[in-house]
Amino acid sequence: MLNFRNTNIFFIALLFVLIVLRVPFYFYLLSIIIYSLIVFWGCINISAGFFIPVVCHANTSNKEIAISFDDGPAIEHTASVLDVLKNQNITATFFCIGNRIAGNENILRQIHNDGHIIGNHSYSHHFWFDLYSAKKMLKDMQQMDAELQRVIGVKPKLFRPPYGVTNPNVKKAIIKGGYTPVGWSLRSMDTVAKDENILLQKICAGIKPGAVFLFHDTCKITLDVLPRFIKEVKKMGYNIVPLDKMLALTAYE
Repeated sequence: MLNFRNTNIFFIALLFVLIVLRVPFYFYLLSIIIYSLIVFWGCINISAGFFIPVVCHANTSNKEIAISFDDGPAIEHTASVLDVLKNQNITATFFCIGNRIAGNENILRQIHNDGHIIGNHSYSHHFWFDLYSAKKMLKDMQQMDAELQRVIGVKPKLFRPPYGVTNPNVKKAIIKGGYTPVGWSLRSMDTVAKDENILLQKICAGIKPGAVFLFHDTCKITLDVLPRFIKEVKKMGYNIVPLDKMLALTAYE
């Protein structure tokens, strides 16, 4: 199994062999480059579980999927996304950013009152979050917990790392905080999508048993394509079910 521990063991053994064989310097340089590329791949591929196992889909043959939204609550589109979900009687999961809760408390309460799951997507979602120390990461994540508890009185267990990046410090923070890391099986890339039809074609191609979809309730294009996606899901005979139920996870402490 390709993970951080096994990768380190292999390259340490390789280094020992290179030393014994007294190979030229460029073999060491090549080994370092290959090692760095593998670790980088592990950092940006959340479904690989390279540093820590991450739940990204359900092992099921049932025709059911789960949908999730990152980066809210947003005053522009979250409420409208909630209206679409309510009209279709669908439960989703919202991985919220803590510093976007103040001023949007009513939206957060609506998410909760409508029966949707709320997960932790950090407090700051800072661009350099991945380079924080484990201690600073955990403090940031706990700030998000505090905001959620302040508004709706629950503490989330589900955590989705900002940008979907994992590394040893993210692993330490997750374990110490007692979180369950959750990823996705299909990333819609709706934050950069320009054409509704192309976006719809992409996400519909990912419909399969146990799939977890990543959307953003901060995007107008997501709001526009969501009813069409739901219609297509139902047309294919699938049900959209709560993420915690499909993945057999506990949403709150």
